[in-house]
Amino acid sequence: MNNSFKVVVDNTHEFEINSDDISKIDAIQTSSNSYHILKENKSFKTEVIEKDFYRKKYKVKINNSSYEVDISDSLDFLISDMGFALSSSRDIDSISAPMPGLILDIHVRIGQAVNEDDPLLILEAMKMENVITSPRDGIIKNISVRKSDAVDKNQLLIEFE
Repeated sequence: MNNSFKVVVDNTHEFEINSDDISKIDAIQTSSNSYHILKENKSFKTEVIEKDFYRKKYKVKINNSSYEVDISDSLDFLISDMGFALSSSRDIDSISAPMPGLILDIHVRIGQAVNEDDPLLILEAMKMENVITSPRDGIIKNISVRKSDAVDKNQLLIEFE
């Protein structure tokens, strides 16, 4: 069976490949996450830096340049055509702290409409500022923290209507 895949690189370049294309790649695995690839007499050193197998998202390094790669297969196409989402963010009704930290700033207010990926608040953890973004479109129902609050891991931060 010849499976088809859509590969999107850095949200700008889109490619269609199939299992025959993949089988023709001249690649040698050099370590658990590194490969040496030959294509058209050119050598490429590749490394998988990050991987999220369930979301089919990868960060790869090719000859010292890094790329974000998203892969969709026939099941993803079918689910999309049917109007479903594999891991629907519409079901998320609250945001909890992913780690202990300090609330540096809150960008939303109760009753405010937000879109997916809008910044909600900034959580400082391990001397890094982490922007917590909205997982979906919605309306802010409740904000359980204030600026300068210290929070624990899994502590409720924001609820959606």
